[in-house]
Amino acid sequence: MESKTSHAPISLTEIDANAPALLEDPYDYFTRLRSEAPVFRDPKTGVVSVSTYDLVLEVNKRPRIYSSDMAKILKSGGAGAIDPEETAIMAEGQPWVNTMLTADPPAHTRYKKLAMKAFTHGRVEALSDSIVEGVHKLIDGFSKDGQVEFKSQFADHLPSMVIADLLGVPRAEIPQFQVWLRAAITRLAGGASRQQRLDAARKEIELQRYLIAAIEERRAKPRNDVISDLIHATLADEADPRPLSVAELIGMLHQIFTAGQETTAQALSYATYQLIENPDQRALCTSNPLFYKALVEESLRHLTPTNNMWRIVKEDTLLGGVELKAGEVLLLRYGSANRDDRKFQGAEHFDIRRPNAGEHLAFGAGIHTCLGAALARKEMQTAMPIVFDRLANLRLAPGKSIAFAPSPLLRGVLSLHLEFDRAV
Repeated sequence: MESKTSHAPISLTEIDANAPALLEDPYDYFTRLRSEAPVFRDPKTGVVSVSTYDLVLEVNKRPRIYSSDMAKILKSGGAGAIDPEETAIMAEGQPWVNTMLTADPPAHTRYKKLAMKAFTHGRVEALSDSIVEGVHKLIDGFSKDGQVEFKSQFADHLPSMVIADLLGVPRAEIPQFQVWLRAAITRLAGGASRQQRLDAARKEIELQRYLIAAIEERRAKPRNDVISDLIHATLADEADPRPLSVAELIGMLHQIFTAGQETTAQALSYATYQLIENPDQRALCTSNPLFYKALVEESLRHLTPTNNMWRIVKEDTLLGGVELKAGEVLLLRYGSANRDDRKFQGAEHFDIRRPNAGEHLAFGAGIHTCLGAALARKEMQTAMPIVFDRLANLRLAPGKSIAFAPSPLLRGVLSLHLEFDRAV
């Protein structure tokens, strides 16, 4: 962010916030936003960044003013316009219905109430044994190798196992799940080429057809799974109570499918990396397993897998002393809010002893707090002790470090190459 000739910091207005290098490591930029312009209107894009903890929280608590009806922005990966050929591909599937992530009250309230019934505390707790079994099974697959690319061989797969169990689909289909998941992220996260987006759109239609087949099967023969729960739920609509339409079911299941896998995979990888890089904190966890819960919260805060998210201003208002006009697009900088020193002392430093780490906004806030937060915590709190118990002397592979993908929305781990003492 410095001029090559004068070495003086360039102004915020001159910075390309979508440059790959900045997306891979946005934290210096976030620091400047919080310090110089907590509510910053980028003259190049017109997008307004909101970067401090208090202001991001304020936006989340005022859904009447700041709308989540951002489907057009999400579907375009932040570009605003969608390629006509991509539109034609998606027209082969179900129409987009604003359900949870892109809905405002009262519709959001009705949809989320149904989804919460499918994600009860009892159902999450009932997954404990299968999560433990899944962790051991994955480790068994590489424990004798002495090395592992942790993101692709472990972190990507554990959340997929859990989601497969929740949806009531065979774990054997997880490799196909991974293909569909990558497609969904390609379309939503931004930064993909035209051909990549077209290929991803075709795969999203495949996912829809798969889910439709599962829906029809559950209509005829219900099971104890989330798909069955949603099919047979009653939506308290404005007029008469009714079941969810196929398009509504697809919309809700798509969100559960996507959010339930990717963000947890990122957090698992990052927590593992940080415990390797901080041996003193690793020793704390070894001596007192309760610190693994603290590890989970600090990892979520420090990484913030959903680094940014959109909102639309519904009416003229004032935020942080800045006038906003109806129709303007906001980008909530969750990753910046979670490193705000005014909320988290020494916020750039990773420390599982941080007393207020659990107040992070990694799962959002207000009505849009993540539906799967308890499940993600359960997976991480279960997995981390087993990983460090079974993989002795876990360490970074020589010459390797954690690598991140440049993405406008997700703080995504690309790879994490590790070594450990081979199991005998």
